[in-house]
Amino acid sequence: MTGNHKDTSITRRRALVVSGGTVAAGGLAVAGFQSAFADATDTGTDADATASASSTSSECMTLMSSVTEGPYYLDGALVRKDITEGKAGVPLTLRLTVVDATDGCTPVKGAAVEIWHCDAWGYYSGYTTANPGGSAPAESEEGDSADDNTYLRGYQIANANGVVKFETIFPGWYTPRTCHIHVKVHTGGEKEDGTYEGGIVNYTGQLFFADDIAEEIFALDPYAKHTGSYTVLADDMVYDGGGVSSGLLTLKAVHKKDPSKGYKGSLTLGIDPDAENTGAGSGGGGTPPSGAPTGTPPSDSASPSASASS
Repeated sequence: MTGNHKDTSITRRRALVVSGGTVAAGGLAVAGFQSAFADATDTGTDADATASASSTSSECMTLMSSVTEGPYYLDGALVRKDITEGKAGVPLTLRLTVVDATDGCTPVKGAAVEIWHCDAWGYYSGYTTANPGGSAPAESEEGDSADDNTYLRGYQIANANGVVKFETIFPGWYTPRTCHIHVKVHTGGEKEDGTYEGGIVNYTGQLFFADDIAEEIFALDPYAKHTGSYTVLADDMVYDGGGVSSGLLTLKAVHKKDPSKGYKGSLTLGIDPDAENTGAGSGGGGTPPSGAPTGTPPSDSASPSASASS
C-alpha cells in the first residue's frame, strides 16, 4: 500500500446530488491481482463500499463531492458511446442519468456527460509515456490500434430521460491513486465536429470502485502485468469516505461465476443546470505518476479526426 493519506478537507462545492440509489456497475471480470494488494493489510472500507446495489429510493438529495479534474484532462474528447478503441480489459457498461436537483429531479435532456480514465496498465491517452508506478510494461507493448491521444475518453448527450450510456473497460491504477474514473457534466453547449463545444461545466467529479472488486479485477490479465503497491480507498487523496455521495460505484458482475464477463453500472447525478464548476475542486485531483507531464497537453491531443459515434 502506498503511504498516502486521505484528504479530509474536501469541500462540497456545488449542490450535486445522487439519487438515493447508487451507481450500479454490473458485470466485472475476475482473475486475481494479489501482487498489487500484497501490502494492504485491510481494505479499510466499510459497509457502504460493498457491492450491494439497493437503489430502491427515489430520493435525489444526497450531496455529492465535487473535486478537481486532475492532471490528465484533455479538451476535444469525441462524442461516442464506445470509448475503448480496442483497449484490452474487463468490460464496463456505465449508465448515468442527469437530473435537475433544483426542480424535483426532472431529467436534464441534452446534458453532455464526459468521462476519461486510464487503461489497464495505468496509462492515460495523451500521456502514454508517464510512468504509472510499480512495474508495468510500456503502453506501446499493449499492441492495440488505439489512438494514443483519444482512447478511453468521450462524451455522450443525455436523451429525453437524462440518460447516457458508455461502453468502456474497468480502469487500471497508478501510484499514488486508487482506481477511478473522471466525470464532468456540461450543459448549454452543442455537438460540433465530432466533439462538444460551448456551454458550462456543472459538475466535476470522480467515480470510485470498492477495494475487494478492484483486487479481483487486477488479478486478471492484462491488469496483472502491472504490479506494485495499490492505494486502497481509505488511503486515497481524493476519495473522502462518503460512499455513493462521494462517487463510490456499486458493482455487480454480469456473470456471478465469471466476473471477467464484465460489469454494468448506473448512477444518477443531480445537478443545478445554472451553476458552474470550474474543475479546480478540492482533494488535489491526484498526483501524476512519476514523469507525467504537468503542463500543456500535446497539441494534437484528442483530435476529433478519429471516428465519432453515438
